[in-house]
Amino acid sequence: MLKKGSKLNSILTGNCPKCQKESMYEDKNPLHLSKVLKMNDNCSHCGFKYQIEPSFFYGAMYVSYGLNVAVGIAAFIVSFVFFGATIEQAFIAIILTLVVLFPFVLRLSRNLYINMFVSYDPKAGEN
Repeated sequence: MLKKGSKLNSILTGNCPKCQKESMYEDKNPLHLSKVLKMNDNCSHCGFKYQIEPSFFYGAMYVSYGLNVAVGIAAFIVSFVFFGATIEQAFIAIILTLVVLFPFVLRLSRNLYINMFVSYDPKAGEN
């Protein structure tokens, strides 16, 4: 499932989309909130520059919006339909779910966005 060379591997692990041998982030743990968005400038293995163009990751905000809508809908369905919560309880469940999953959605949106533009190259970083 997470075979090296697949987009899914890079998206879920946060590794370089070009060589998939190094994390794009300075701190791999998304729960360290002060460092959740701090990225390395380049991959130390293949030299790929993560900031492809100025303000490149602003586009990830649109991906993040879509992911948050999907998470909110899922939280509503689970709480309202499966647990029989009232509308007020369901909206509280949505808010709590979005707050708890915020750092994961943030990283996942960046990973998805960069992988839309960059493909795996098995020869990246070889001299």
